[in-house]
Amino acid sequence: MTLAIELGAAVLALLCALALLWSHWPAWLKAALLLGVTVFYFFAHDEVNNIAGWPSPHRLPERFQLLAAVIEEPTQRNPGALYLWVNAVENGRPQAQPRAYRLPYTKDLHALLNDSLKKVREGVSQLGTLEPQRGRPGLSWLRPGSDEQVVKLRDMPKPQLPEK
Repeated sequence: MTLAIELGAAVLALLCALALLWSHWPAWLKAALLLGVTVFYFFAHDEVNNIAGWPSPHRLPERFQLLAAVIEEPTQRNPGALYLWVNAVENGRPQAQPRAYRLPYTKDLHALLNDSLKKVREGVSQLGTLEPQRGRPGLSWLRPGSDEQVVKLRDMPKPQLPEK
């Protein structure tokens, strides 16, 4: 799939080059064509990264089921990262397709993930939620980073079975 997208972009760029070099189009149309192909390239590059399974830099879902995690501890050259594989939970049910997310490394979240991963290995599903970070009272919009979210993990509640 990604090879087809990359080949499609290459063919589009070739057609654009041919149109720019050998057509008798006005200069403004050639400039619009060049701008359109350039914008398409950057858009397609981001989409190919999403298709290929790279971890999403976007925010975690409000509620999610933790499936797995990889912890990359910080070193001198690398700031570290936490990679989570989660299913979004909507209407009390996990979604069908999981998604990978990349979070910046923190010791607190590292410890929380270690405990949760032990429970997942024992067969206890973990429910994650995002909660606003508690900070100092006052004008939070004046402090950068005050809108950060805190990840909380707990045991998934047992499903309620209907009575017979």
